[in-house]
Amino acid sequence: MLLTVDVGNTNTVLGLFDGEHLFESYRIKTDQRVTADELALMFRGLLSDHPAPDGVAVCSTVPSVLEELRRMFDRYFADVPTVVVGPGVKTGVPLLYDNPREVGPDRVVNTLAAHTLYGGPTVVVDFGTSTNFDVVSAKGEFLGGALAPGIEISVDALAARAARLFKVELVEPRSVIGKTTSEALQSGLLYGFAGQVDGMVRRIGDELGEEPVVLATGGLSHLMVTVCETLDHHEPDLTLLGLRLVYERNR
Repeated sequence: MLLTVDVGNTNTVLGLFDGEHLFESYRIKTDQRVTADELALMFRGLLSDHPAPDGVAVCSTVPSVLEELRRMFDRYFADVPTVVVGPGVKTGVPLLYDNPREVGPDRVVNTLAAHTLYGGPTVVVDFGTSTNFDVVSAKGEFLGGALAPGIEISVDALAARAARLFKVELVEPRSVIGKTTSEALQSGLLYGFAGQVDGMVRRIGDELGEEPVVLATGGLSHLMVTVCETLDHHEPDLTLLGLRLVYERNR
């Protein structure tokens, strides 16, 4: 059994693979102050109904949590081969970026998974803390992309800065023209972000000179797949799939 761990700024996702089959996943809150011992208790609790993993693959955008994860695996899973995506790890993804060290490991892993599943050119739209647009060439190269504030960040900022506005449930309203303040907020957030996504994807396609395959992933992707016009496929576990591929390349 392979354990994959994707540490994001908001959530950490664990995935369990039997060969190529992802048979279980868990989503927990990312705490930048967590210790290695706390992580061990959490992991052992979640994995208690499953056999011990015989391999681990990790990517993290949060350095403090990654440091504690390394300590945890060294202490509690010392005999389990562990691959941490970073410098020196084989991914097979050429980074056509001015400074490749600036590219987050999750974006590299998503590129590998997207190209493996769909070829290219591909655009991965990752709906997380930020909304990432990652562009993959027909050869599987990471070409760059765009970063924008995520949906939940925008909700929090609006509620904090506007005295008479508040947080709302992120669901599709009855109509674009909201008849209540809640519906007006839901319309602006969901359809506004959909317009941003569709506009960005079309601009990227124009710059590429061809129409890319567009994938939606990330914790909030389920909200957007029904309201965006340019999303071709929904792959909520794309990063976990990419981590499995990276592990196989570095066994």
